[in-house]
Amino acid sequence: MKQLMTGNEAIARGAYEAGVKYACAYPGTPSTEILENVALYKDDIVAEWAPNEKVALEAAIGGSLAGARTMASMKHVGINVAADPLFTFAYTGVNGGMVLISADEPGMHSSQNEQDNRNYAKFAKIALLEPSTSQEAKEMLKEAFEISEKFDTPVLYRLTTRLCHSKGIVECFDRKEVGIKDYIKNPQKNLTVPAHARVRRVAVEERLKELEEFSNSTPLNYYEINDTKIGIVASGMCHTYAQEVFGKDASYMKLGFTNPMPIEKIKEFSSKVDKIYVIEENDPFIEEQMKANGIECFGKDILPVYGEMTPDVIRKAIYGKTNPTIDFNEDLVVPRPPGLCAGCPHRGFFYELGKRKNVMVTGDIGCYTLGFAPPYNAMDTVICMGASLSTGHGAQRVFNMKQDNDMKVVGVLGDSTFFHTGVNSLLDIAYNKGNCVSVILDNRITGMTGHQQNPGTGYTLQGEITNEVNIEELVRACGIKNVRNIDPNNLKEVNETLDWAFNLEEPSVIITRWPCVLKKFSKEDIEEFNNPFTSKCTVDHDDCIGCKICMKTGCPAISFTKETKKVNIDPNQCVGCGVCSQVCPKEAISNNSVSKGVM
Repeated sequence: MKQLMTGNEAIARGAYEAGVKYACAYPGTPSTEILENVALYKDDIVAEWAPNEKVALEAAIGGSLAGARTMASMKHVGINVAADPLFTFAYTGVNGGMVLISADEPGMHSSQNEQDNRNYAKFAKIALLEPSTSQEAKEMLKEAFEISEKFDTPVLYRLTTRLCHSKGIVECFDRKEVGIKDYIKNPQKNLTVPAHARVRRVAVEERLKELEEFSNSTPLNYYEINDTKIGIVASGMCHTYAQEVFGKDASYMKLGFTNPMPIEKIKEFSSKVDKIYVIEENDPFIEEQMKANGIECFGKDILPVYGEMTPDVIRKAIYGKTNPTIDFNEDLVVPRPPGLCAGCPHRGFFYELGKRKNVMVTGDIGCYTLGFAPPYNAMDTVICMGASLSTGHGAQRVFNMKQDNDMKVVGVLGDSTFFHTGVNSLLDIAYNKGNCVSVILDNRITGMTGHQQNPGTGYTLQGEITNEVNIEELVRACGIKNVRNIDPNNLKEVNETLDWAFNLEEPSVIITRWPCVLKKFSKEDIEEFNNPFTSKCTVDHDDCIGCKICMKTGCPAISFTKETKKVNIDPNQCVGCGVCSQVCPKEAISNNSVSKGVM
């Protein structure tokens, strides 16, 4: 059977065919759809969202040690969170095969940094595989589990955005059932106190030598001789890009297994071609190892050191030109920066917070990061998941050292991010008696990555009803006494609550609770929020004076007509959140839900 699949879908199929029993992840673009598709095989695989990537990997490690084939998947920055267990698991090795999938993002389409996680494999001394197509993504994943069990190693499986999201034909096969291995107590191998770890350290080096022999003999690494004037060494999507640029005018060394590097096979290939280009995204991972072994090549001295290595980028770097494109007037292109959706529950909060003076807003990773942009201008920093509250605490500590200080710090993060690592940051504030303001934007779902369940939603990934964490109770358990739940669409309540928090000398937490406008509402949402988003806002043009104050809320449903000098609300976008009606000085905007007190 053949199907058209994205790389992420193909990996899920590969997990199914490989006999994986347990898979865990934390959502993050471009990796999210991997576990979502694994979850569809619910009769054969238990798939679970974890609160963060460290927990996801640790759960997969536990399943592996218990004897099953397991898998963890995450985006590139997630490996940073999971690095602690990864490096120790490299020492212990596996029981059932375990594969860690890293979805890297050259070009930073939806990420706060650009990093090359192939370095983690070299750093942790574990095997590394890099597929190039959807078909390879599936088949090489099955091979990864065989390698994991044969060499007693976790395997890092590196993807990039284009492979994750582009589609290709994939030939599918039946599942190969792999039994759960017996668990045998072995503290000398699995319990890493120093005396045991020193012995395992030697085993890691011995394993690397075996993996190096494998790397030079496996068909995962091969070369194809065409025209010998140019030789291309590449892995992952870069091999596909290079083939599009050079075709049969070059020979290719295709690397699928890249740690340890197959240096002997690369030397063999280099002896057959006149000039070698190493094409890879982000770091000179292959290039540096080739040059260290005396193989002459050109790489980052010609090609860009960052961004995606697309065919046009390669052509321009090597040939000095790109393929011709259609000319157009760039002045006519309207910039379309990302913005909060019409009816987004974060809009009212950021509208009011952005008007506050002498406030530093430390932000976090999520849809709400867009609070930094006009018209709100209500965010000053973004570092990483969960950092908003701890960064805010540190900043407030320093501001408090200044005489006549009137600066207030507000840390802002979402519900899923709070469960990810924000809880730890809040504990830091409570324990150290901070006095910053912490805001948890609870939109009842993990919004930015496409509406995944989390510990606060009441449902698991595979649709089971589960315990729903009460955020207010958790916050109070952390030691915070001053807590308020508010409706972020009620601007009066938002302002009064900010005044309350700013006047406290103790730490406070504001929880804004309203579901994401795009969320598929659960029956609990409908009951709690009185069936939200069922009304529309309308403008009385007789009363509208064209002041544009309502447009300062940043709602994409609102527009201004120059001819009439009046605002209009698009009924196809408006969901009746009522924020615009509350800011209109002439009460020209009506909204039934506000008048009824729902908002």
